[in-house]
This record gives sequence, C-alpha cells and structure tokens, in this order.
Amino acid sequence: MDSAQQQSNDYGANVDRYDSYRTKMMRSRDMYARQYSNALAGIRHLQDLLRMPPPDVVEHGACVVTGSQRFLLSIGAGKFNVASKGSVAGVPLPPEVWFAISAQTPIYMALKGKHVGDTIVFNGQSQTIKDIF
Repeated sequence: MDSAQQQSNDYGANVDRYDSYRTKMMRSRDMYARQYSNALAGIRHLQDLLRMPPPDVVEHGACVVTGSQRFLLSIGAGKFNVASKGSVAGVPLPPEVWFAISAQTPIYMALKGKHVGDTIVFNGQSQTIKDIF
C-alpha cells in the first residue's frame, strides 16, 4: 500500500483528471488495503478459535484427523506443513500436511457434526475420523 501511494506521489502533480498511471497506483493501493484488512480479519478469527474449549464433535475450530487427511476447520487458508516431533533412527520425521478449510467448503459440510469413529464418503473416497481436538 505504501509503495503504491509513494509511486503515485512521486509521479508529480495531477495534471490530468483522467491520469491512467495515477489511477492504476491508487487501485493497487486500494487492492492491497483490502487484502491487508482480510488478512487481519482472518488472524482475529483464528485467535478467537484458540480461546474455545476443545470440541468432541466436528465443528468450527476443530482439528480433524482422518485416515488420509488432516483438517483445521477455520478459515480457507489452504495447505500447510506442520513439523513432526521425533525421529526414526536419528532421521527426522517428515512434516505433516494439514488443510485449513472454511465452513463453506463441501468437505466441511460432510464432516460437520460427526464424531470419532464416524465415516464419511467424499469424492468417492471413504474416510474415517480418527481424532478430533
């Protein structure tokens, strides 16, 4: 945002009401401001989820481990890696792959309300819930 604003300011005085370069810089600044605002809202939402007690049923804020995938039911942040603890014969374990998904995703809808041991079928694959925390 600051860079786009600075470029617009460095460009000089506004000589034309329809100056395309200045308009482009202002649109860039506004786009970055929206992205920043959305990121802050996501962080606040994640902080609120950390204050919740651990659930025993799949609901918003839960971490869900199935036989093939791991989900954080929070915001749609996509795939991320979590470092594994421990090692085998001195070789560190590979990181665990997790998916942060929002409440609007179809997999969230399939998991919602389920308990440990329940099985869902999603995209033709059967997955059993192994852990919820």
